[in-house]
Amino acid sequence: MKVIFNVDVKGQGKKGELKEVSEGYGRNYLLPRKLATEATADNINAMKLKEKAKAAQRAREKAQAEAYAAQLGAVQVVVKAKAGSAGKLFGAVTSEAISRALKEQFDMDIEKNKIVQTEPIKAYGAYSVKAKLGYEVSATINLLVVEG
Repeated sequence: MKVIFNVDVKGQGKKGELKEVSEGYGRNYLLPRKLATEATADNINAMKLKEKAKAAQRAREKAQAEAYAAQLGAVQVVVKAKAGSAGKLFGAVTSEAISRALKEQFDMDIEKNKIVQTEPIKAYGAYSVKAKLGYEVSATINLLVVEG
């Protein structure tokens, strides 16, 4: 009997996989527990449509990441921070602050966990910060920390 797995089943198959299993195992264990569905023509076509939709979604996300990478190279993000008399910042400029500044200034929605800082920014000045946008696309954010 051919089945399409709905969830990962240890030792049998992964979610979305089409596989041949014994008749008894499929009818008595997998199907009643909704771990798999029978591989009818309609179910196979539905599975293929889902795969195509996922591939299209990944392509859109990669195109968005590449567009952000092109934009990030051309802009300079300004982050305002407060500092003491010696010019040393109170705290540090975090990736969350950089993400928020990108959203406010350029309407780019880049998550804070995608911004990689090698060391904390604790003084005024210009910095280059790397952003891993996913799908093997990365960009450099030109950052200017000013008094604010």
